[in-house]
Amino acid sequence: MSRLGDLGARLYRGEVGFDFVARRKIWYAFSVLITIVAFAGLGIRGLHMGVEFEGGAVFTTEGTEVSVEEAREVAEDASGSQALVQTLGDDGAMRIQVSGLGTEQSNETRAALAEALGVPTEDLNAELIGPSWGSQIANQAWQGLAIFLVLVVIYLAIAFEWRMALAALIALVHDLTITVGVYAIVGFEVTPGTVIGLLTILGYSLYDTVVVFDGLKETTKHFTKQTRHTYGELANRSLNGTLVRSINTSVVALLPVGALLFIGGGALGGGMLNDIALSLFVGLTAGAYSSIVIATPLVADFKKREPQIRAQDRKVLARRAKRAEDGRDDEDGTGEAAEESRTDAEGADEDDEPAPVAAAGAPGPRGPRRQPVSRTRGRGRPSGKRR
Repeated sequence: MSRLGDLGARLYRGEVGFDFVARRKIWYAFSVLITIVAFAGLGIRGLHMGVEFEGGAVFTTEGTEVSVEEAREVAEDASGSQALVQTLGDDGAMRIQVSGLGTEQSNETRAALAEALGVPTEDLNAELIGPSWGSQIANQAWQGLAIFLVLVVIYLAIAFEWRMALAALIALVHDLTITVGVYAIVGFEVTPGTVIGLLTILGYSLYDTVVVFDGLKETTKHFTKQTRHTYGELANRSLNGTLVRSINTSVVALLPVGALLFIGGGALGGGMLNDIALSLFVGLTAGAYSSIVIATPLVADFKKREPQIRAQDRKVLARRAKRAEDGRDDEDGTGEAAEESRTDAEGADEDDEPAPVAAAGAPGPRGPRRQPVSRTRGRGRPSGKRR
C-alpha cells in the first residue's frame, strides 16, 4: 500500500487526524478575510459584463498584420467604451467586442476598424446584440441560480436535516462569493460560459459536501448511546475519514482545468477559454476548502446548540475527568475495545429482547453430570478383584 493510501486508512480508523473542528475559528476568520477582499474587488473594480448581458457589438476580422493593442485603441477611440480583443488563430484574425453600443455607434466603430485594418467595411463582419436581450439573459441566469440553491436546501433538509442544509448553503454562497470576487479583481469578462462554470463548481462542491455529511451522519448515528466522544470529536473523526478522498478528487479535477486555464488560455492564447476555466479553477479550489473546513465545523456548531447534544457532551467530559482523577484514563487504549463493544450493544435494535437471566437462588440449566474418575491401585492397574 502506498504512503497516501496508508495515511487514508489510518485517518479512517481514527489512529491519526487533524483537529479541524477545534480550529474552526481560524478557518472562519480566514474565510471572512477572503470574503472582505472579494467584496472590495467588487466595489472597486466591479464585474466586466460581456455583450451577452449588457448588449453591444462583436466585430470579426480576417487575417491582418494589425496588433491586438492597435485594434483595441481604434475600437475604444471610435466607440468611447472599453473593448475586448481576442486572437482567433495564427493568421492574425481577431474578435473585437465592445459593450453598450447602439446601431449608430456600431456603424461608426465598424468603419473606423475597417479603415485601420485596411479592409472594405463590407468585409468586416459585425454582430449587434440589443441590451434588452442581454438583460433577459442575465435575469434568467439569476433565476436559474436561485432555483438551484432552493432545490439544494430542500434536498439536503430531506436527506439529512435542516442544520446540514443550512451549512451547505453557507458553503455554496462562500464559494460563489470568492469566485465572483476573483473575477472582479482579475478583470475577466463575465459571459454565459462563466455562468456555466459557476453552476458546475456549485454542483461539484455540493457533491463533496454531501459525501462528508453522509459520513458524519453515520458516525453520529448513536451519539447519545455512547459516553466516550463529544459530538465535535465524532464530527472531526468523520471529516478525517474522508479527507484523503476529498483531496484526491479535488486534485484530479483541478489538473485538467489548470491545463485549460494556464496552457489553453495562457500559453496558446485561447482567450475565450479563460471565461469558463477561471471560474472552474477558483470554484473547485474554494469548494474543496469549504467542504472540509467550513461545512462540517458549521454543523458541529449548530448541533452543539441542541440541549440534548450539550447534555451528552457534558456527560462525556465529566466521565473523562473522573477517569483521569481515578487514574483509570485509558489513553493507552486498554478500555477502548470494551467501551466500543458496549456502545455497539447499546446501539442495537431496542425491540430485541434480552436473553432471560436466572433469578437469585433459582437452579440454572444443568449441564452433563460429572462422571466419576476411576481410581487405580498399584502400578496403574484398575481397581477390582484381587488376584
